[in-house]
This record gives sequence, C-alpha cells and structure tokens, in this order.
Amino acid sequence: KEVEVDAISDGDTIVIPGIMEHIERAGVHSGDSLAVYPTQSLTLNEIKQIEAITCRIARHLDVQGLINIQFVVVQGLVYVLEVNPRASRTVPILSKVTGVPMVNLAVQVSLGKRLSDLGYNNGLVPEVPYVVVKAPVFSFEKLTKVETSLGPEMKSTGEVLGMDTTFAYALAKAFAGAQINLASRGSVLVSVGPKEMPEALAITREFAKLGFEIKATGDSCKALALCGIAAEEVDEASDSLKDAVRKKEFSFILSTPAKGKPTERTGYLLRRLAAEHRVPCFTSMDTARAVIRALQQLRTSF
Repeated sequence: KEVEVDAISDGDTIVIPGIMEHIERAGVHSGDSLAVYPTQSLTLNEIKQIEAITCRIARHLDVQGLINIQFVVVQGLVYVLEVNPRASRTVPILSKVTGVPMVNLAVQVSLGKRLSDLGYNNGLVPEVPYVVVKAPVFSFEKLTKVETSLGPEMKSTGEVLGMDTTFAYALAKAFAGAQINLASRGSVLVSVGPKEMPEALAITREFAKLGFEIKATGDSCKALALCGIAAEEVDEASDSLKDAVRKKEFSFILSTPAKGKPTERTGYLLRRLAAEHRVPCFTSMDTARAVIRALQQLRTSF
C-alpha cells in the first residue's frame, strides 16, 4: 500500500498534519489515486515508522518549509518511494481538513520563525474525528485517444473532496463531486485479464451478494462460472454491448488493459466508450474493492 505525508519543517521541529493512505496500491500515480485521511488500515507501528522517517529526512536535508514524502508499506515495513522538498497537491486538502495552515506556516518559517514559537509540537498532529476522501477527476471524454487505465503516468486533471463521519459516506460524496454515480443496484460488467482475475472473482462475488446482476465477456464469464458465480455472457465487440454502455445500462464496469496496440483492442474501445458516457469503469481492483466496502457500509446504515 502507498501512503503520502506533507509536513512543515524549520530544520528542528517537523509538524506532520496527517498521513493520507492511497486506495490504489503503489504503481498508480498519486495524482490519480483515491486517498483517505485518516489512514484506514495502517497499524500503530507503521504510523510511528512513517512519523520517525519523515522527521529524520526533514532534519537531515535541513528543510525550511514544506516537504512531501511518498512511502510504500510492505508487510509491516515502511520504505521511502520519493521525497519532494516542496508543496504538493495534497497540501490544500490537509490544510483544509486538519485546520493546520501549512502554507502560512511555511512562509513564517522562511521568514525566520520557529514552529515551536508558533505553538506547534514535533511530530504527527492528532487526527480529526471524521473521514476525508480525495478523488481524482478525469477529462477522458475530452481527451479522446487516452487509455483510461491507471498507471504511473498521471492522467487526472483535478480532484475533489468528500468529508463525513464514515468512509462510505465520504467516498460517496467524493464520487458525487467527481460526477460518478455510486449506484446501489443494477448490473456489473466484468472484462478483465488473467492477472487480475483472482481479485476480480472475489470482487464480483461481493457485487452479486449486494444484488447486482453480473454480465461478463468471454474468458471472464468462463472463470466466473468455474467459481460458481452466475453471469450472463456478452460479446465484447458486439454492437449491442456498445449500445448498452451508451444507454448507461451498467452501474459499474471492471475492465483491465491487455497487451497490444490500444486502438486495436476491444477492451480499450470499451473503456473509452464508458468514459465518454460517464459510466464508472474501474481499471484497478483496489478502486472496485473500496466501492464494495462503501456500498456494504451504506447498506448496513439504513
């Protein structure tokens, strides 16, 4: 899992307003990831490691102002991916939700003030009693030839914020802000490659438990059937499937890229069609899993 920290340093005191946990695992650009604050799955030991490493790096580099560090957490160990001695796109988000005026403090530090004199202690600021989800916003309907699948290249053109008392409601608000409908019923189309199939099977089973009708293409449908998941087979290249996407007959689509030239692949064309008609299409299983979790929480809250 990937996490991100923004901090203010005067070379001695390092103030860390919060840690944002990315929903999508490392490999997806941080600007294209869903991110949640406070962290939802980190252990206390992992949080302490992140706090200690942030302070050590900021002091060693003698940072006077803002610093952004991205980490990856693997089996309880924290590794540094990159260090940016500058402001990042999450600075305004953390400033807003924690009440820590990060840019103001960075300016004060650059003018010679000490963070301790400004009333701030070293380390992580106590968490707020609510949940915040940052969601990326894409302009794929305008960028007509861009592959919509997520990867290390940033493709989002903005981001929105959802705040509430639970992860489910915060995610729903963030999706609404990004003009993505978080449907509670309907049908799900599954068209994924063999690499993602084990995760897709578990996710599809959860969609089925929530009452969604399952449709799938070719090999995906066969794999679902072998695992006892009922699904209606559809032809990925058929005009009827394209019409169904245009008419927004699917609540969600799970589609992952395959090898080959993008414009010659039916999967690419399916994802492009979904983007142009604003049908939620998940190319990362982590995103779909987060949606499942939110839908399950929303169901139990009524």
